[in-house]
Amino acid sequence: MTPERLARIKETLNTRQPDLSVLTDQVHKPRNLSAIIRSCDAFGLANMHVVWPKEGFRAFRKTAGGSYNWVTTHTYRSMDEAIESLKGQGHKLYAAQLSNRAIDFREADYTVPCTVIMGNEVDGVSADAAAQADEHIVIPMMGMVESLNVSSACAIVLSEAQRQRKLAGMFDQRRLPDDEYNRLLFRWCQPTVKRYCDDRNLPYPPIDPETGELIDGVGWMQEVRKLRANRPRWDDEPITPREPQDTAEAVPAKPWEAG
Repeated sequence: MTPERLARIKETLNTRQPDLSVLTDQVHKPRNLSAIIRSCDAFGLANMHVVWPKEGFRAFRKTAGGSYNWVTTHTYRSMDEAIESLKGQGHKLYAAQLSNRAIDFREADYTVPCTVIMGNEVDGVSADAAAQADEHIVIPMMGMVESLNVSSACAIVLSEAQRQRKLAGMFDQRRLPDDEYNRLLFRWCQPTVKRYCDDRNLPYPPIDPETGELIDGVGWMQEVRKLRANRPRWDDEPITPREPQDTAEAVPAKPWEAG
């Protein structure tokens, strides 16, 4: 971790917007999903929300340009589930939808906690999601085609959201909560250790925020090896519990339960 790299990571985290996000409604082309993730990263979004297409969610790394590493993606089984979660967080929902009540996308207020709903490439935003949206927004078109590609439309809307938030000074100070900031700082500074911990369901070890390095990497790895060496195996013989004793007895913690 070079000082320049750490400074870039902190600078990016300091401008992340935790209360501005995108929700895709059954967008099924992986390249479009990847391009939307890339736009989320470019315009300072911390989160993206995805309702799983029937084919399942995946991002093309080549198209995303690695941006899937920098934007936290939340997946849902249904739009109702996603909308309930976002409204529970106090988000206003703007659906990119041509309708009688649609307004120019530049007239919407993106300085409030909000989420932009982008529909799939064929059907657009689903009728139920459109009905639950607080506003419908459209990008005025002057050509022969009726709409833009979903990823292009998303980038245009997010550009306006970024413009409004910059004018409001919302990029001038860190807005991520401390716990989220520290979690992302670790994940971005230590991607290899992060993958190792995630694959094995291990807690993240502490890092030095001034250097981005593990505080005691050697000691931490030694403890991990001890835990893994002593963890129960699927083919271990079951242990018959002892009868309770009359006197109080301190039972030592198992190695994998320590700490």
